[in-house]
Amino acid sequence: MYDALYARQSIEKKDSISVESQLEYCRYETHGEACIEYTDKGFSGKDTNRPGFEKMMNDIRAGKIKRVIVYKLDRISRSILDFANMMEIFQKYHVEFVSSTEKFDTSTPIGRAMLNICIVFAQLERETIQKRVTDAYYARCKHGFYMGGRIPYGYRLINTVIDNTRTSMYEEVPEESEQLKLIYSMYADTDNSLGDIVRYLNEHQIKNLRGANWNTARISEMLRNPVYVQADIDVYQFFQNQGANIYNPASDFTGYNACYLYKGTVSTSRKQSDLSDKEIVLAPHKGFIPSKTWLACRIRCLNNRQSTKTCKPKNSWLIGKVKCGKCGYALTIRKAKTKWRRYFVCSQSGSRGSNCTGVGCTVYADVLEEYMLGAIKERLSEFQKLSCLSDTGEEQKHMTKKIRLTQIEEEIEKLLSRVSGAGSVLMKYIDEKVSELDAERKALQEEIVTANVTDTEGRLKQITNHVKTWETLSFEDRQAVVDTLIKVIRIADGNIEITWNI
Repeated sequence: MYDALYARQSIEKKDSISVESQLEYCRYETHGEACIEYTDKGFSGKDTNRPGFEKMMNDIRAGKIKRVIVYKLDRISRSILDFANMMEIFQKYHVEFVSSTEKFDTSTPIGRAMLNICIVFAQLERETIQKRVTDAYYARCKHGFYMGGRIPYGYRLINTVIDNTRTSMYEEVPEESEQLKLIYSMYADTDNSLGDIVRYLNEHQIKNLRGANWNTARISEMLRNPVYVQADIDVYQFFQNQGANIYNPASDFTGYNACYLYKGTVSTSRKQSDLSDKEIVLAPHKGFIPSKTWLACRIRCLNNRQSTKTCKPKNSWLIGKVKCGKCGYALTIRKAKTKWRRYFVCSQSGSRGSNCTGVGCTVYADVLEEYMLGAIKERLSEFQKLSCLSDTGEEQKHMTKKIRLTQIEEEIEKLLSRVSGAGSVLMKYIDEKVSELDAERKALQEEIVTANVTDTEGRLKQITNHVKTWETLSFEDRQAVVDTLIKVIRIADGNIEITWNI
């Protein structure tokens, strides 16, 4: 039987001890007796998935090893569970364990106790390092630094300096971006499916310039990516309504920069279409897809995740627009067990860790659909024209007003959050400030509505005709009308609040 010398080094750094140096310490403990050396270079101690370690454990089970010698405890394991399992195997095969620099005696209870205490601190150190690396990663993300990964189609990588730090950023590749503009414009038209786009590209011999084949999954990924969008206040409000954490203020969303989407620091098992707790950061590069086109495609992708192309009993053309007025999460469709009837329920009600108790009433899908169709008809009767701002100067003024409106709403929310526990003097200030902001908000809303009612008589006529022939419309056409007219529908305790796009 032999002594086993084990050494591990995750990465080579100046301040870390090399594998050869570790083995040199371990050889001293053998006093010249025969030994077998096992090494793992470039492997972390967070688990036991290491070839050298596994070979050593197999030799222990084969009865070849009498003693395992390491330079330091954390070289062999930094996990309490893994270490406990390893020590159980050592005891089963009567294998001694020696740390050359810590001098543990596993033959005594106090020695084993000290060994367990040390492994606890080894795991704490590993988790602390992981947390520090994660925090550093997201700190760099929020500054718009390039974080590696695959370069999106339509861009190339160039060197740049951000906040006196050398990094990289994306630059548009015109040949690729023209293909993406075509794809976005086609999908913004609800008559085209992802399959239609793939067939069109192939039939017209429009090749992917990076050698890959066009497919629906790849195109869908491109359509969801905010790295292409000219991010303006409408994009800001979209991500805000979807529950994403937005790092930059609304005033920075000027329609120039694109966005980075990160998964966020909160671990979640939600689907990719769910943007709750995701991180949105303005990127240093310029977007090349207009916000209206990008939002039309992104909302369509979102709705496709929540519904099918045909209106089956479990679906509703209101899916994706209806939110819980209490927690803000989407309402989903369920089917009653006793009879065929659909109803909306809060997706978070009853979920683990959620305090939402639901919307407070039964929301039957057919009743809500009938109510919303009536509301749409009434809304359309109030307007003769829809928004279409062609003049650049007027469009910029309109966008500035929308940014200010978003800022006012955020300021009011912050002030109201300070009401609890406020004294009389502070309450007076809050009341006056909220009243002042509310007056400004109403004035801006009137100006925005007035600006929206300009110059698209034909478009309004088209939508009005759709509504008149509602029963003959396809499921997707109904969703397209709702997407055009309605931003969000919130329901709580029998009250319905509709936020319109017009």
